[in-house]
This record gives sequence, structure tokens and C-alpha cells, in this order.
Amino acid sequence: MPRRRRRRGDLVVVAALAALATVALAAVGVDGGDGGAEFDYRKLSGIIIPGFASTQLRAWSVLDCPYSPFDFNPLDSVWLDTAKLFSAVNCWLKCMLLEPYNQTDHPECKSRPDSGLSAITELDPGYITGPLSSVWKEWVKWCVEFGIEANAIIAVPYDWRLPPSMLEERDLYFHKLKLTFEIALKLRGGPSLVFAHSMGNNVFRYFLEWLKLEIAPKHYIKWLDEHIHAYFAVGAPLLGSTEAVRAALSGTTFGLPVSEGTARLMFNAFGSSLWLMPFSKYCKADNIYWKHFFEGKGGCPHRQQCDEAEYVSDYSGWPTDLVNIEVPSVRDMGAYPSITDITEDITSSMECGKPTLLSFSAREVSDGTLFKTIEDYDPQSKALVYQLEKYYQGDPVLNPFTPWERPPIKNVFCIYGIDSKTEVGYYFAPSGKPYPDNWIITDIIYEFEGSLISRSGNSVSGKPNNSSGDGTVSYNSLSWCKNWLGPKVNITRAPQAEHDGSDLQTIMNVDRHDGQDVRPNMTRAPHVKYITYYEDAESLPGWRTAVWELDKANHRNIVRTPVLMRELWLEMWHDMHPDSKSKFVTKAFRGPLRNEDCRWDYGKARCGFPEHCEYRYIFGDVHLGMSCRLKNTSTNLLQQYL
Repeated sequence: MPRRRRRRGDLVVVAALAALATVALAAVGVDGGDGGAEFDYRKLSGIIIPGFASTQLRAWSVLDCPYSPFDFNPLDSVWLDTAKLFSAVNCWLKCMLLEPYNQTDHPECKSRPDSGLSAITELDPGYITGPLSSVWKEWVKWCVEFGIEANAIIAVPYDWRLPPSMLEERDLYFHKLKLTFEIALKLRGGPSLVFAHSMGNNVFRYFLEWLKLEIAPKHYIKWLDEHIHAYFAVGAPLLGSTEAVRAALSGTTFGLPVSEGTARLMFNAFGSSLWLMPFSKYCKADNIYWKHFFEGKGGCPHRQQCDEAEYVSDYSGWPTDLVNIEVPSVRDMGAYPSITDITEDITSSMECGKPTLLSFSAREVSDGTLFKTIEDYDPQSKALVYQLEKYYQGDPVLNPFTPWERPPIKNVFCIYGIDSKTEVGYYFAPSGKPYPDNWIITDIIYEFEGSLISRSGNSVSGKPNNSSGDGTVSYNSLSWCKNWLGPKVNITRAPQAEHDGSDLQTIMNVDRHDGQDVRPNMTRAPHVKYITYYEDAESLPGWRTAVWELDKANHRNIVRTPVLMRELWLEMWHDMHPDSKSKFVTKAFRGPLRNEDCRWDYGKARCGFPEHCEYRYIFGDVHLGMSCRLKNTSTNLLQQYL
């Protein structure tokens, strides 16, 4: 039966990009093109660290659900099984919730993360639910079609409900992750490419700090050089995300058929929820690496010190105050050690029974001031303060509420979307209902393309970022990795679509100053999506750092965009090829690399990119674009990118 060619619009997630390098290298190694010396692509491997709620959880209990046709048995899917969520929500919650204080399972049901690639392909497999919850399924199909070996790509799923220290205490996750890198090196003979998305970057950061304490100091950098070739941080919330505040106080359903109150109940039961809280770029915790040597491993909290800029500037380096909340009364002032200035007129108005609007910066969110302030009005706040002090401020490895310096890895690529409407601040008021529905959102502050706007239309005070975020994480948090670049940066802006270089803009050796965003003086054509590259291969000998900003790339979907797949494919193919002549792959042009990239140009009644694509009908093609195919093999096309 004739084979019908299928299109794949959103083939690949960020993890797929590890395989892209392998595919490109395979093409050269096997076909022997014009690229020069052969090299062993089989040494490549990819380690995938998924983000929040991106790993399947399975039951490890027997739970009878009365008044429901469904029960839970060992290995039944919990996250995510929408059928059981619809019909037995109370049972489902028992398997999902953790005890807020000690992060243990419900007495009647426990869940554990699934393992392997199957844990991250589809969260809820099924004819209807599968495509809706697909994460990396299409990528796995793509890898199989191109002959990628099953052991070349390794997923490292984890229980995304747990705080970092509990991942190690309960599951030995970081010991297992270290062994995964070592097994990959033993199995394939070369270092790995690390792909982390969203909260997966927080997990990887914690792993690097844990590793520093686990092995001898003189072996730390050597271990990294031997086991990790490159790190791709995609959509990393480097200074946290304001959506975590919304989820903690009001609830965020993420499209699930549950109420916001139920979603809030779940989110606050997970110790990992505070891992995503926003924090100030001006405050740093003690260096735990030296603290262990000089003070031992006592469970002392990390002392956090803030620069003078924290108290001189507004909003802790964020665009505006993150939380503005109305409270009906006030307690003794000693309960709020960080709130020092409540004026007499506010106090008098409160005595008259009028609600008072209190504002909180990123520092006051991450140090617990917000939750301590509302303890009288919110029964869950005490548990959140406990989690914050035990699992973060008192963590023996790392207090994550401190800005991340560049990780000591040879090649670091920070990739994120920009210029989407992103929440950066909230107004809350009491709803008059019991927990978990005791707060309502009265207004939301957004950043959008360099300006601040409110849902209500009221004027907004603040300091907007140069751009806006990716729809989930604000720009100042995503772009913190620009501080990893050196004092001189090469900036290139190019269209995301295939192009001939006519709309390419490049500025070399742009000065970058610490604490200031480097911003290119470049133009934008209307209705064109660009990708802007910031590249530095000179400031640290032998190391490369790059930041890629993708216009309108959404936080949750960026891992499925074909442009990201293409760019990482080209970069890693160029990086590993012995005949490459530049530090980074050329941006001068982008042509089609696969049959799927060819299209029909209706204006000229021919296939687009005629130098690379031709019309070649195959039985089963249902429109003209499907009959446009590459003239040459991908091997020959790749040579021009050296």
C-alpha cells in the first residue's frame, strides 16, 4: 500500500533537540557527504529534565472509591487520569495531596513518578486525551523514524510535588541523576547534553550544588567537563514566577476540570510550590559551599543579605509590587518584622473598619513576610511559612532564593520567549468565603511589549522591562541569564522563518554592563517574528555562552516550536563537526532542511525556495505543499552551515 507522508507541525519538544544533533551527525557520519573527516556521532546522549507537572504519577496503593465505578490500584495513572478526576475527585485528591508540613503521602493512597520516556510523552494517554496532554510523544516517533538508538536519549522524571531536599531524602533523586550521567558516559563514550525546561532548570541547579558537596572539590569541575558538554536552559524562571503567587493565594487550574479552590489546595500541599516563588535580584544567601567547611553541616538557615540597591530602588528589581492585598484589621506590629512603616492615617482608617491595602515586593514574598502578615486571615499561611523555613531557608545544600551565577559548564545556552502578555502583579481582597476560596483577585497587572497595563484599565505605577515575558515568566526573570554573558557581546537578529539573509541585523562587540540589560538598537518589520541571539565566546577561554530570545514563543509551548528544533539542530551539528570554522553556527541564512520545511508559493505558482525544493508528487499527497520536497539530501544542505 502506498505510504502517505504526514506533516508534523509541532514535532519536537526541547528534549528532542538532543536527538537533533545526533541525527545531523549521523547524516554526515553515515552518508559521508562533503564535510571532511568522519567523526563518531554515537557518543552523543541527551539528558531530559522535565518541568513542573510534566511527569506522570502512578498509584502505589489500593484505594476503594465509593459511589464511583473507578478504584485506584498499584500502577494506575494518577497524574493525569481525567476520567478518574471527573468521576472520583475525592479519591483522586487523596492520591495527589501531600501532608503540607512533612511532605508525606495521604494515609490511604500514595503516588510515585513513572520512569523512562513513557513518563513524559503523554500525561493522559488516550484517543482524545492523548493529543491534548501530549508532551514529547511526537518527538519519540520522530526519533524512531530517523533511527536514533533507544539508549541515546534518557529521561530523568521526578516527583515534581516535592521540595528539593525531599527529592533526595525520599527518592535519592540526585544520586540517581549523578549515576545517569556516569552510565551515559560509560555506555556511549562521551559527555551528555542537558535539556531542562521551566522548573527542570531549578532541579538541575540544585543538582550542581549538591554535586559540589558530594564529590571532592578538586574533582568537581573535572567531573562536569567529562560528563556534560552543553546545558540548554529553556524557559528558566531564574528569579521565579509571579504565577506561583497567584496559585498560592487564589489557585491556577492549568485547564484542569477543577475549581480554583481545589487547585489552590493542591498547590499549597506541594512543597515544590515555593520553589517557583519570585525573589529579589539584590539579595543573596550564604555560600553554603564554604559554610560546610568552616561551620559543618548543621541545619542553620542561610543568612540572606541584600545589597543597598534593594532598599534604594523600588520593587526589588521587578516591574512593580507583586502583591497588593486588602486586610480588614491589624495585629501587634511585632508579628511583621519586615513591615516598618504603616502610617498613622492607615492605622486610623483600619480602626474605623476600612480595609487597608498592603503591598509586598519580591523580597517580602520570598522571605515569608507576605505569609506571616496574612496568618490571621489565611489558615494555610502558617504551613507555607513552615515549608519556606524548613525546605528552603534551612535547606542544607542551597537556598534557591538567591540569583544564579553562570554554571561552570563549557557551553551554556539560555533560551526563552518574549513579548507575550505576562502577569507581573496582583490585587487581592477577602472574598468572605472559607479557605481555600477566601481570596479573590480584584485586578491583575501585566507587562506587554515594554509597558505595564492592568486588567481593570487603571493606571499602573512601576518600571516596565524592555520587553515582556513568555506568558508565564516575566522578562526580568527569564533574561537574568544575560548576566552570564561577558563584557563584549555579539548580537544578531534574524527572522524565525526560513530566510535568505536580507532581513539579518548584526552588531559586534556590544558593551554589556553588570546590572543592566543589553538591548540591541535594531529594527523590526511588522508582522515578522524574530529570534535575537546574544553570543559570547571570548570572555571565558574555552567556554561559550549564548542567549536566544524568540518573539511570541509561549512558555508552555516553546519546547514544541519547530524553529527551536531547527536552531538547536544546527548549533549542535556545527559544534560537533570537525570542519566548523566559527564559534557559533552562521545566522546568515536559513533554508529548508526537511521535506516538511518546503511549501507551495501560491503567488508564484511553484514551490518556495526553488534552489532547495522541487515539486514531486507522491500518491497520497492531499495538497500542493505536501508535494514540495527537497532536491538534495539533508547532508548536502547542512554543509553550508559550517
